Amino acid sequence: QVQLVESGGGLVQPGGSLRLSCAASGRIFSINTMGWYRQAPGKQRDLVAGITSGGTANYADSVKGRFTISIDNAKNTVYLQMNSLKPEDAAVCSCKAIIRRRSYWPPGDYWGQGTAVTVSS
Repeated sequence: QVQLVESGGGLVQPGGSLRLSCAASGRIFSINTMGWYRQAPGKQRDLVAGITSGGTANYADSVKGRFTISIDNAKNTVYLQMNSLKPEDAAVCSCKAIIRRRSYWPPGDYWGQGTAVTVSS
């Protein structure tokens, strides 16, 4: 079965940086897209950034110019480089991948367990 494991969360001061990683493992025929979502306490879970296996990326307006998403297809891993972090960026960040496990199966959505990002002085 497919498993997504995130890492890289932690506590940083405003203006600091973190890099999140999400590695997919298990039986994977192909990955369509991988992305990062975040949910702050009392708030809806929203898309932060997504990327296709071909490297086409999109971002939420609130993080454009500060965050960079990238994918390493050989490692089935997506990264989120977060710079100039703000207190409002604090959230639990979760990785989602749209993965085709067999060539003849339709793709499905898979989620990681989440990693916490805390931005505080």
